[in-house]
Amino acid sequence: MDLKRNNLDEINIEDIESFTVLKDASATAIYGSKGANGVVLITTKHGKAGKVNINAKVETSYNTRTITPEFVDGNTYANLMNEACVTRNKGFVFRPEELEIIRLGLDPDLYPNVDWMDVLLKDGAWSYRANLNLSGGGSTARYFVSASYVEDEGMYKTDDTLKKDYDTNANYKRWNYRMNVDIDITKTTLLKVGVSGSLAKRNSPGLGDNDVWGELFGYNALSTPVLYSNGRIPALGTGNKTNPWVSATQTGYNENWDNNIQTNVTLEQNFDFITKGLRFVGRFGYDTNNSNWINRHRWPDQWKALSRNPQNGEIVWDHVSGPSDMFQDSGSGGDRREFLDLLLSWDRGFKDHHLGATVRYTQDSKKQTVNIGTDIKNGVARRNQGLAGRVTYNWNYRYFFDFNFGYTGSENFATGHQYGFFPAFSAAWNIAEEPIIKNNLKWMNMFKVRYSHGKVGNDNMNDRFPYLYTIQDWYRDGDNNRDLAGYNWGTAAYSNYYKGIHYSQVASPYITWEVATKDDLGIDLSLFNDKFSATVDYFYEKRTGIYMTREFLPIITGLESKPRANVGAVRSRGFDGHFSLKEKIGNVDMTIRGNMTYSKNEVLDKDEENKVYPYQYERGYRVDQEKGLIALGLFKDYDDIRNSPKQTEWGVVQPGDIKYKDVNGDGVIDNGDRVAIGATRRPNLVYGIGASVAWNGFDFNVHFQGAGKSTFPIYGKCVFAFRENDWGNIMKGMLEDRWVDSETAEKLGIQANENPNAPYPRLTYGVNGNNEQGSTYWLRNGRYVRLKNVDIGYTLPKNITNKLHFNNIRIFVAGSNLITWSSFKLWDPESTQPRGEEYPLTKSITMGLTVNL
Repeated sequence: MDLKRNNLDEINIEDIESFTVLKDASATAIYGSKGANGVVLITTKHGKAGKVNINAKVETSYNTRTITPEFVDGNTYANLMNEACVTRNKGFVFRPEELEIIRLGLDPDLYPNVDWMDVLLKDGAWSYRANLNLSGGGSTARYFVSASYVEDEGMYKTDDTLKKDYDTNANYKRWNYRMNVDIDITKTTLLKVGVSGSLAKRNSPGLGDNDVWGELFGYNALSTPVLYSNGRIPALGTGNKTNPWVSATQTGYNENWDNNIQTNVTLEQNFDFITKGLRFVGRFGYDTNNSNWINRHRWPDQWKALSRNPQNGEIVWDHVSGPSDMFQDSGSGGDRREFLDLLLSWDRGFKDHHLGATVRYTQDSKKQTVNIGTDIKNGVARRNQGLAGRVTYNWNYRYFFDFNFGYTGSENFATGHQYGFFPAFSAAWNIAEEPIIKNNLKWMNMFKVRYSHGKVGNDNMNDRFPYLYTIQDWYRDGDNNRDLAGYNWGTAAYSNYYKGIHYSQVASPYITWEVATKDDLGIDLSLFNDKFSATVDYFYEKRTGIYMTREFLPIITGLESKPRANVGAVRSRGFDGHFSLKEKIGNVDMTIRGNMTYSKNEVLDKDEENKVYPYQYERGYRVDQEKGLIALGLFKDYDDIRNSPKQTEWGVVQPGDIKYKDVNGDGVIDNGDRVAIGATRRPNLVYGIGASVAWNGFDFNVHFQGAGKSTFPIYGKCVFAFRENDWGNIMKGMLEDRWVDSETAEKLGIQANENPNAPYPRLTYGVNGNNEQGSTYWLRNGRYVRLKNVDIGYTLPKNITNKLHFNNIRIFVAGSNLITWSSFKLWDPESTQPRGEEYPLTKSITMGLTVNL
């Protein structure tokens, strides 16, 4: 299991032999502190004795976005802005003649109408992947060697005039390599040497990928032209915001390099000559990771067209900023990791009795090696040490018992709290092996009922040495961005200072292991010669001693920072399962498979500040539970406002504004009425179903993925239209069926809509504090179903491949994320991102070829 330490994204999928997920305490106890959140075991391929086996695979993909947000055009935006001003009793921003200029495109310098998505985004981009591996060997030594290349082109358009100098697009390239060598030193001694690594290069625009995407959500069709007619580069006046084309093509570029190398040496010794079934495995690993980045930035000469001179019609210009020469900054980071893993196991059968025992010692050290600064803590390695054991027994493969323990240490805790003992056990009964079942229900291959209970520890925390005080002789005045000597005695305005030392970090000497107590009850079923198989698990976990900040401390204590402690507790429970049905009809092989997981958690304990009402605490609710107001629709008229609880906490309300529920019954709508709303952004329910068919060399696979039981809020500059006046955008469909009062409708000559259940409140120019409150009004359902993967392949007949001197040739076409069904249409629902400003997932069509020699 030689890849359990790595980032999955960095592994070449063609190198993987098997992939195993361990979740229950009995299975993960032997992995010590790494087992609290489950364990993913990846075994990479090794060579086998025989002639050289060569495999090659090449594929190319065309990638597009699953959902590309669409925004209204300039004419629509201008009319909506006028409407927003009228509802605030302000004058029109755009006169009728200006609206006509925008509609006809008569003056694109002062009245542009730009489709920024079309200007900046390609329809799609290409990806390329290639892999080559060789394996083979003899009776003494075997090898597996692989190399792969990945390239993903960016989806932003670029300025062709800059191509010879540098590339501003977002793109990614990665090279992977691996070598696994197995050597039989003796008949009972095996030496394994593994070396693998990756080199990755990521390129992005000067402001970064997500910054450019965020600009698209703030820049509307009227903000500025792409370029002025005289070639000058525009800048938006407020805050000198830069248009997306400038951000993506004129601000330089970023270049990041990541270099990762993993090595491990394994010695396996068979001790059958001492006692049958005795085996020793020793493994040492050394990993090193280095990253280097260089950012080369520049700012172009930027202008803003203010108006036209009434005498000659020429544009009056504001020179917003002058050009800058290219400047750069750079940096690096890195770490190294050493680990030692010693395992002694014994496995033996005595007629119907089968016994096994394992003792495992692990030692792990990870140290930051580059850019550690002056803080001595950054130069101290994170170390773990553990001793674990397991005893297994089964009688006639009918009754199974496992006993496990882990005694694990972490140097991040104080002496006396560094080590934790975490036991676990499991029991199982294969009912199908009972004689009465075995003799009468021969179609039942396995019917196993199992139960496990145990504890695992977790020391994963960002803080280093929280049991120590950090003493400083200065104080940071955050309001004025300066350092002050002395100690602040609790005034929020930083006004009382006395010279001397102070504690910037209060010691938490009793910090220790976070403990997860896990129970799992499961059933494994296999029927009809393994044609049908299924697994169902009910799981329950209570996690105590969660490391978090202590909030229940008054300011009178004079602490600059609040201490941390093991004060949290969370309960999680749910079920998961999967099934597979295989059938062969003539030359057709068919498989149907499915999976489902449902989970729910609850905060049992958390150190919180005192609240006025019980529902304001996080205790009793889900982790990351959304809190907000309960919306009752929109105010119908002024009588509705007068007859409702007072609602002036966030400004004066008008008809068409959101109406909230008075939860505590005090006659006033304020923060005391915020309650738990909706679910959480992380779905409680995930599921999938797929099928495979193979016939005469053709193969077809399809898989659907779904999620549900989740909600997420929406907000931001593309949701609250005109919040920042002329900075912001409006998505198509967002304002359909919005509230429009009859008076505004009459002034503008549009259709009135005074429906109190309208999906969008009245438009507002500027901040509307009432409507922007987090509430059920802005919650959206996160459920979706997606055609995740589909592929069709054809393997050439043997008589053809043999003539070509190949063992196997397969061509295929595949697709991923092709179709998404969701009630939420504005951006990809899987992201659950409230602002939509996260670069969307991609869907792709892939063509490929695999050959074996």
